[in-house]
Amino acid sequence: MCGRYALQAMPEELMDAFEVTTGYAGPVLPADWNISPTREIYIIRNGHEEKRELATVSWGLIAPWSQDTTSALRSQSQAINARTESIDEKPTFKNAFRSRRCLIPASGYYEWATELGPYSPKQPFYIHGASNSLIAFAGIWDRWRAPDGSYKESAAIITRPAVDFLATVHHRMPTFLPQDRWDQWLQRDLNQVEKIRSLMVLEEPAKGLSAYPVSSKVNSTSNNGAGLIKEIELGEPETLF
Repeated sequence: MCGRYALQAMPEELMDAFEVTTGYAGPVLPADWNISPTREIYIIRNGHEEKRELATVSWGLIAPWSQDTTSALRSQSQAINARTESIDEKPTFKNAFRSRRCLIPASGYYEWATELGPYSPKQPFYIHGASNSLIAFAGIWDRWRAPDGSYKESAAIITRPAVDFLATVHHRMPTFLPQDRWDQWLQRDLNQVEKIRSLMVLEEPAKGLSAYPVSSKVNSTSNNGAGLIKEIELGEPETLF
């Protein structure tokens, strides 16, 4: 799964990287090295006339049937990730998967080692793209109407079984989308499940990614700053790769 990630890019950088031309009038989120569930995050989606737009939503998809703010928050904290294997079947996710897909930009993300790999369980790792370039998680978003008539938008990251070296850290990983698939992924009128699924199938899902161990300080949501992604050394026999 993906339970924490980092993003330092500002709106102008995101708009340039993801070819957003509609402008942005939303809040400017601060650089964050420890983004946790229910926080406000950036997403890229198609808006009016299928034009790509940058938006802010809350991380964790709110179940459409939530009756009040308390139940909405509870459902949201349990739906930060949607599994590729069942996303088109789960009631919380299936409608968004068919018509409200998005990209979730990140500088990198964290994963904690499981007992199945060669590293000490719960050892955090930071995973990032080549030359620290932005990476794009495949995501879904939705809009929930509160009892007072207001609307709250939320999103979830789509995950898949981990492959290659990432599988030695954890058994799950985010689903990444290369740039040449963004247009199709964001099309709101593309609702054929098998076609949508095909966009998530890559020959090398972990291509261009690197990982290294970091301090357990990232475990606490109260900690932040660039120091969280600083590489640390592991003792033998826990040398990465």
